[in-house]
Amino acid sequence: MSERAPLATDPAPAGNPPRLTVERVTALNDEDLQALCEATHAAILDGGGFGWINPPGQQALERYFRGVILVPERELFVGRADGLITGSAQLVRPPRNNEAQSFAASLMHAFVAPFARGHGLARQMTLRIEERARMIGLRVLNLDVRETQTAAIALYESLGYERYGIHPEYARVKGRAVRGFFYTKSLKRD
Repeated sequence: MSERAPLATDPAPAGNPPRLTVERVTALNDEDLQALCEATHAAILDGGGFGWINPPGQQALERYFRGVILVPERELFVGRADGLITGSAQLVRPPRNNEAQSFAASLMHAFVAPFARGHGLARQMTLRIEERARMIGLRVLNLDVRETQTAAIALYESLGYERYGIHPEYARVKGRAVRGFFYTKSLKRD
Protein backbone atom coordinates (compact mmCIF):
# COMPACT_ATOMS: atom_id res chain seq x y z
CA MET A 1 0.00 0.00 0.00
CA SER A 2 1.52 3.36 -1.01
CA GLU A 3 1.21 6.55 0.97
CA ARG A 4 0.64 9.87 -0.75
CA ALA A 5 2.89 12.80 -0.05
CA PRO A 6 1.34 15.37 2.29
CA LEU A 7 -0.23 18.39 0.61
CA ALA A 8 0.27 21.99 1.71
CA THR A 9 -3.41 22.10 2.62
CA ASP A 10 -3.25 19.04 4.87
CA PRO A 11 -3.58 19.84 8.58
CA ALA A 12 -0.55 19.34 10.81
CA PRO A 13 -0.42 15.88 12.39
CA ALA A 14 -2.20 15.67 15.74
CA GLY A 15 0.03 16.62 18.64
CA ASN A 16 2.42 18.59 16.43
CA PRO A 17 1.31 22.22 16.35
CA PRO A 18 2.75 24.11 13.39
CA ARG A 19 5.58 26.59 13.88
CA LEU A 20 4.04 30.01 13.26
CA THR A 21 5.84 33.09 12.00
CA VAL A 22 4.72 36.50 10.77
CA GLU A 23 6.76 38.81 8.60
CA ARG A 24 6.40 41.98 6.59
CA VAL A 25 7.26 41.31 2.96
CA THR A 26 8.42 43.68 0.25
CA ALA A 27 8.83 40.99 -2.43
CA LEU A 28 7.42 37.52 -3.05
CA ASN A 29 9.22 34.71 -4.81
CA ASP A 30 7.16 32.44 -7.08
CA GLU A 31 6.70 29.75 -4.42
CA ASP A 32 5.49 32.23 -1.80
CA LEU A 33 3.21 33.97 -4.28
CA GLN A 34 1.68 30.61 -5.22
CA ALA A 35 1.11 29.70 -1.55
CA LEU A 36 -0.38 33.13 -0.81
CA CYS A 37 -2.77 32.84 -3.75
CA GLU A 38 -3.81 29.31 -2.72
CA ALA A 39 -4.45 30.45 0.87
CA THR A 40 -6.42 33.46 -0.40
CA HIS A 41 -8.49 31.27 -2.72
CA ALA A 42 -9.33 28.89 0.15
CA ALA A 43 -10.26 31.77 2.48
CA ILE A 44 -12.54 33.36 -0.11
CA LEU A 45 -14.32 30.04 -0.74
CA ASP A 46 -14.83 29.71 3.03
CA GLY A 47 -16.46 33.17 3.23
CA GLY A 48 -13.39 34.77 4.77
CA GLY A 49 -14.18 38.19 3.44
CA PHE A 50 -11.31 39.95 1.74
CA GLY A 51 -13.88 41.71 -0.44
CA TRP A 52 -14.25 38.89 -2.91
CA ILE A 53 -17.19 36.51 -2.75
CA ASN A 54 -15.90 34.28 -5.54
CA PRO A 55 -12.17 33.69 -6.12
CA PRO A 56 -11.03 35.81 -9.06
CA GLY A 57 -8.50 33.28 -10.39
CA GLN A 58 -4.78 32.75 -9.98
CA GLN A 59 -3.59 35.47 -12.38
CA ALA A 60 -5.83 38.13 -10.83
CA LEU A 61 -4.63 37.22 -7.34
CA GLU A 62 -1.00 37.33 -8.44
CA ARG A 63 -1.50 40.79 -10.00
CA TYR A 64 -3.33 41.95 -6.87
CA PHE A 65 -0.56 40.95 -4.45
CA ARG A 66 2.20 42.25 -6.73
CA GLY A 67 0.31 45.54 -6.82
CA VAL A 68 -0.10 45.67 -3.04
CA ILE A 69 3.66 45.51 -2.64
CA LEU A 70 4.09 48.49 -4.98
CA VAL A 71 1.73 50.86 -3.10
CA PRO A 72 3.78 53.02 -0.71
CA GLU A 73 0.96 53.33 1.85
CA ARG A 74 0.42 49.57 2.09
CA GLU A 75 2.51 47.03 3.95
CA LEU A 76 1.87 43.35 3.36
CA PHE A 77 2.31 40.92 6.24
CA VAL A 78 2.22 37.18 5.74
CA GLY A 79 1.64 34.46 8.27
CA ARG A 80 3.39 31.14 7.86
CA ALA A 81 2.67 27.73 9.33
CA ASP A 82 5.74 25.53 9.12
CA GLY A 83 7.22 27.90 6.54
CA LEU A 84 4.21 27.90 4.20
CA ILE A 85 2.25 31.14 3.73
CA THR A 86 -1.25 30.45 5.03
CA GLY A 87 -2.55 33.96 5.74
CA SER A 88 -1.94 37.65 5.30
CA ALA A 89 -3.00 41.10 6.40
CA GLN A 90 -2.24 44.65 5.36
CA LEU A 91 -1.33 47.78 7.28
CA VAL A 92 -2.73 50.69 5.25
CA ARG A 93 -1.72 54.26 6.02
CA PRO A 94 -3.62 57.28 4.69
CA PRO A 95 -2.19 58.96 1.59
CA ARG A 96 0.48 61.59 2.20
CA ASN A 97 -1.91 64.45 1.42
CA ASN A 98 -4.17 63.44 4.35
CA GLU A 99 -2.16 65.06 7.14
CA ALA A 100 -5.20 65.34 9.40
CA GLN A 101 -5.41 61.54 9.71
CA SER A 102 -1.71 60.71 9.44
CA PHE A 103 -1.70 59.43 13.04
CA ALA A 104 -4.00 56.49 12.16
CA ALA A 105 -3.98 53.50 9.84
CA SER A 106 -6.19 50.55 8.98
CA LEU A 107 -5.68 46.84 9.37
CA MET A 108 -7.21 45.44 6.19
CA HIS A 109 -7.73 42.22 4.25
CA ALA A 110 -6.72 39.94 7.10
CA PHE A 111 -7.31 36.23 6.67
CA VAL A 112 -5.99 32.80 7.51
CA ALA A 113 -6.75 29.90 5.19
CA PRO A 114 -9.29 27.44 6.66
CA PHE A 115 -6.74 24.62 6.72
CA ALA A 116 -4.43 26.66 8.98
CA ARG A 117 -6.91 28.10 11.47
CA GLY A 118 -7.08 27.39 15.17
CA HIS A 119 -3.38 27.79 15.98
CA GLY A 120 -3.22 31.53 16.76
CA LEU A 121 -1.83 32.82 13.49
CA ALA A 122 -4.46 35.56 13.11
CA ARG A 123 -3.64 36.81 16.61
CA GLN A 124 0.08 36.83 15.82
CA MET A 125 -0.48 38.74 12.56
CA THR A 126 -2.65 41.32 14.32
CA LEU A 127 -0.11 41.82 17.11
CA ARG A 128 2.74 42.12 14.59
CA ILE A 129 0.83 44.78 12.67
CA GLU A 130 0.11 46.67 15.90
CA GLU A 131 3.84 46.50 16.74
CA ARG A 132 4.78 47.84 13.31
CA ALA A 133 2.18 50.61 13.53
CA ARG A 134 3.61 51.74 16.87
CA MET A 135 7.15 51.56 15.49
CA ILE A 136 6.32 53.97 12.65
CA GLY A 137 4.58 56.39 15.01
CA LEU A 138 0.93 55.56 14.47
CA ARG A 139 -1.42 56.05 17.41
CA VAL A 140 -4.68 54.49 16.19
CA LEU A 141 -5.53 51.36 14.27
CA ASN A 142 -8.94 50.92 12.62
CA LEU A 143 -10.55 47.93 10.98
CA ASP A 144 -13.88 46.70 9.68
CA VAL A 145 -15.30 43.22 9.41
CA ARG A 146 -18.43 41.48 8.15
CA GLU A 147 -20.83 40.38 10.87
CA THR A 148 -20.50 36.81 9.59
CA GLN A 149 -16.83 36.64 10.57
CA THR A 150 -17.48 35.74 14.19
CA ALA A 151 -14.02 34.32 14.91
CA ALA A 152 -12.38 37.54 13.68
CA ILE A 153 -14.79 39.64 15.75
CA ALA A 154 -14.00 37.62 18.87
CA LEU A 155 -10.26 37.97 18.19
CA TYR A 156 -10.35 41.73 17.70
CA GLU A 157 -12.52 42.31 20.74
CA SER A 158 -10.21 40.11 22.85
CA LEU A 159 -7.30 42.32 21.74
CA GLY A 160 -9.04 45.49 22.91
CA TYR A 161 -10.59 46.78 19.70
CA GLU A 162 -13.72 48.79 20.42
CA ARG A 163 -16.72 48.65 18.12
CA TYR A 164 -17.79 52.17 17.24
CA GLY A 165 -20.23 51.61 14.44
CA ILE A 166 -22.40 49.29 12.41
CA HIS A 167 -23.12 49.65 8.71
CA PRO A 168 -26.47 47.94 7.95
CA GLU A 169 -25.60 47.18 4.31
CA TYR A 170 -21.83 46.82 4.44
CA ALA A 171 -21.73 44.00 1.87
CA ARG A 172 -24.00 41.85 -0.26
CA VAL A 173 -23.37 38.12 -0.15
CA LYS A 174 -25.60 35.71 -2.07
CA GLY A 175 -28.16 38.49 -2.58
CA ARG A 176 -28.41 39.28 1.13
CA ALA A 177 -27.29 42.42 2.92
CA VAL A 178 -24.60 41.75 5.53
CA ARG A 179 -23.84 44.21 8.30
CA GLY A 180 -20.33 45.49 8.84
CA PHE A 181 -18.78 46.25 12.22
CA PHE A 182 -16.23 49.04 12.59
CA TYR A 183 -13.52 48.89 15.24
CA THR A 184 -10.77 51.13 16.56
CA LYS A 185 -7.89 50.70 18.98
CA SER A 186 -5.58 53.23 20.57
CA LEU A 187 -1.98 52.10 20.21
CA LYS A 188 -0.50 54.31 22.90
CA ARG A 189 1.39 52.40 25.53
CA ASP A 190 -0.19 52.38 28.98
